[in-house]
Amino acid sequence: MSDIERGEKSVQEAKCPECGELMANMGLDFESPKKDDVKKWEHIKSLYSVGIAFHSCGCSGPGYIPNSKEKLIEYFENLRDTYLKNINFWRSRTEPTNKQEREKDYQKNWHELGKVSSNSKKEIVKNQEGITFWLNRVKEIESKISLIK
Repeated sequence: MSDIERGEKSVQEAKCPECGELMANMGLDFESPKKDDVKKWEHIKSLYSVGIAFHSCGCSGPGYIPNSKEKLIEYFENLRDTYLKNINFWRSRTEPTNKQEREKDYQKNWHELGKVSSNSKKEIVKNQEGITFWLNRVKEIESKISLIK
């Protein structure tokens, strides 16, 4: 079953057995809190609003899911800090100007280049591309943090 897209009709809709309203697909690993546990339900709502659900293939679980609002904010702040460090890489990188420099750059920085461009092995990735990519990720995280707060 697919998640319910906001504003669009999903492939399969799940309706609440009590009220008949549409439900979100939180994944097979989701364990619902008790009905009267308002605090946990608010946390589940926060998780879903920022795109976190309990989906996995069943082998290893859905990965780390913060269990409180504070830990969720801390998780996103740490992620934002990592993204800011990536921006520092792109600001301090010497951009290659020819094929030979590009090849050396790729050998040294293939992991960072590959995050920004799927064609980094064949063409020069500009520093501005990397900065823009990571700035957009920082903006996404900051909007998620503001949604939670």
